[in-house]
Amino acid sequence: MAEAHQATSYSSSLIHEHTDANHDQEVLQLVWESGVRSWKKRFARFRAKVRNGVYPAHLESLWLLIAITTGLHFYVNKTPFDVVNTIFKFMPDKTFGWEIAASSIGGVFYWLLICLIMRYTLKLLLCYRGFLFESRGKKISLKTKVWAILLKIFIKWNSPNLYSFQDCLPRLPVPSVKDTMKRYLRSVRPLLDDKTFERVSKEADEFEKGIGKKLQRYLVLKSWWASNYVSDWWETYVYHRSRNPIIVNSNIYGTDNTMFKTKNQIAKSANMIYWTLQFRRKLQRQELTPILVQGMVPLCSWQYERMFNTARIPGVEGDKIVHHNDSYHIIIYHKGCYFKLPIYYKGRLLKPKEIEYQLNHIVNGKHNVTHAEKYLASLTAWDRSKWAETRDKYFSSGINKISLDLIESSAFFLDLHDKPYDMDLNDVEKMRVYSKQCLHGEIYNIWFDKSFCLSAGTNAIYSMNAEHSWADAPVLGHLFEYVQFADMNGYDDDGNLLGTMDCKPPLPSRLKWDFSDQQLVKNIDQAYEDALKIVNDVDHMVLKHAAFGKGFIKTCRLSPDAFIQMALQLAYYRDFGKFSLTYEASMTRLYREGRTETVRSCTIESCEWVKSMEDPTKTPQERVRLLKEACTKHQQLYLEAMTGKGVDRHLFCLFVVSKYLEVDSPFLKEVISEPWRLSTSQTPHGQLPYTNLVKYPGLVGSGGGFGPVSYDGYSVSYIISGENCIFFHLSSTKSCPLTNTERFGQRLFKALDDIKTQFELVNKEQKLDENRNGTH
Repeated sequence: MAEAHQATSYSSSLIHEHTDANHDQEVLQLVWESGVRSWKKRFARFRAKVRNGVYPAHLESLWLLIAITTGLHFYVNKTPFDVVNTIFKFMPDKTFGWEIAASSIGGVFYWLLICLIMRYTLKLLLCYRGFLFESRGKKISLKTKVWAILLKIFIKWNSPNLYSFQDCLPRLPVPSVKDTMKRYLRSVRPLLDDKTFERVSKEADEFEKGIGKKLQRYLVLKSWWASNYVSDWWETYVYHRSRNPIIVNSNIYGTDNTMFKTKNQIAKSANMIYWTLQFRRKLQRQELTPILVQGMVPLCSWQYERMFNTARIPGVEGDKIVHHNDSYHIIIYHKGCYFKLPIYYKGRLLKPKEIEYQLNHIVNGKHNVTHAEKYLASLTAWDRSKWAETRDKYFSSGINKISLDLIESSAFFLDLHDKPYDMDLNDVEKMRVYSKQCLHGEIYNIWFDKSFCLSAGTNAIYSMNAEHSWADAPVLGHLFEYVQFADMNGYDDDGNLLGTMDCKPPLPSRLKWDFSDQQLVKNIDQAYEDALKIVNDVDHMVLKHAAFGKGFIKTCRLSPDAFIQMALQLAYYRDFGKFSLTYEASMTRLYREGRTETVRSCTIESCEWVKSMEDPTKTPQERVRLLKEACTKHQQLYLEAMTGKGVDRHLFCLFVVSKYLEVDSPFLKEVISEPWRLSTSQTPHGQLPYTNLVKYPGLVGSGGGFGPVSYDGYSVSYIISGENCIFFHLSSTKSCPLTNTERFGQRLFKALDDIKTQFELVNKEQKLDENRNGTH
């Protein structure tokens, strides 16, 4: 009976979100407005779907084609293929009205035919990949020039929506087993001695000529049937079947920029909420422009669909993603209390000032907080099976289910932190503390299952933490760039929020819970203690490399990414005295529903160069030559990964097929179990076409990162922040005696400096030679 009483009082608090909400007329008005908004959204989605279905043609061109067809028929009495007269023969009568109908049907036919031709032409153009492999600054082939002109015509003919290109993007190709074996063996050659390499080569050959053929047939069949032969299995088996806690192990984070326009936590939070919801609105209406490589080639936008109103739901054996089409609230966490914050009133999105009013109501209120409620979110940082069992037992009915459903169905999650975030890009210790807050927070102030969570310090500095299975970092980066750019113009000179209130908005309501079962409280405490062990074992740093950046690297005529990857190889070798498998994430979003592919950065060429750096007999000229060869190879591997010619996703999918067929493959088992002791990723920026990073360099910030992937290795995320700056986010495990993040950071900076020194020595020698030649 006590539970029933709580549920009744709770449902009442949900209804009475506004002072007059108990009046029948207002309730009916709210229902009506909700329905109208829902139907408007449905119509907008339907219209966008039709528009995307005929892209790159214009919907409006249908009427033009009907008019032209009708004109041709009546004035010339002839249309291409005599379509109108043929249709008119089948009309029930030969009157003028039926002749007009025949002309209209003919116009629709021509329009659909033109749409089909344009669409398949666009599909063919988007299959071309040659432009990626033609070096910048060198002569572009005639084929690529013609391709670029045609593609630009299509894009300028009709400005694309976010999903306009989705059905035109090609499917990710399945490489041949022979090619994958060749690439795999080359990638492991510098890591294995001759005897081991001979054994692995023999196993690879047996796999290629044996069971690999059967597995490949099934994989090719899947590639014909599915939109992407990798993505669904990657999400299921890499993310959702893992039973490890997602805190540190899976979730990723982002840091704030340095455009500090206010120190008012509530003003900043209200503006951030507003612009984040504006991004959602554009997303729902498909008004966002898709990301275009070199301003021409679209990237797949599929990952955006689950950005909002999404949560990862734990299961005993495997998790799942639950996405809601819409949500009318967000969740606020403040000093141990959860609040449902309504974001619409009378059919419109609340303004920043109105949201500020709601947030002030939360922070100025006095609330009694229980220990269990404060630490509740720790359950999302627990072992996934344990969290699933706890959820099924204590959150499957009653008041706990209602509150949990509200969190999981919310647009997103925001923590109004009770402490400041001390972020100083030039202070290593402050950045260490701040970045760890971004990575895992206090454990209990982040709902790790939500698609993303924001956290605002009392000094208005922000952090972002995101569940990783639904999307990759560039998608979240797009959101964050949009919000941060819009946010900087929202305050007056004193940091106060601009704008006015047009109404007294509905007040937030506090979520209520039943923690009467002591076992639930014990589970919450245990989840927190287990998570605390994980976060305390993370050795994490953010380092600013200000000696040089992209500007100097470009003078070396090298890819900045390849340059940094080579520095990481040198630093790792100096740290461990050996080479190891290196993971760099490359995107495959040139293909439908593409996500990532692995670039195996440790190559034969990179190892030769690293050894030359440690060999005192080698000259700077030799070292620079070997570095350029290594960077060229790395760039080739990166582009091959982007175009579906990687190693690891193909082998992963072959392994999954072998498991389904219950076929044992020792070769695949060994390959899949190989550890990535150096895991790296570059954080993208400048994804908005109108962001002026020269004018607003502070918009870039220090990027984001992730926790250690391997117990005895390093994780490195980096962002090339400008012409003269690179930020590195480094992680390792404290308890591992082999690793030390600070030591690795020092060796990384030394490696970068040593590379620069080699170029300076070569340039100095060249100038001396020029002077000598000039004197003779």
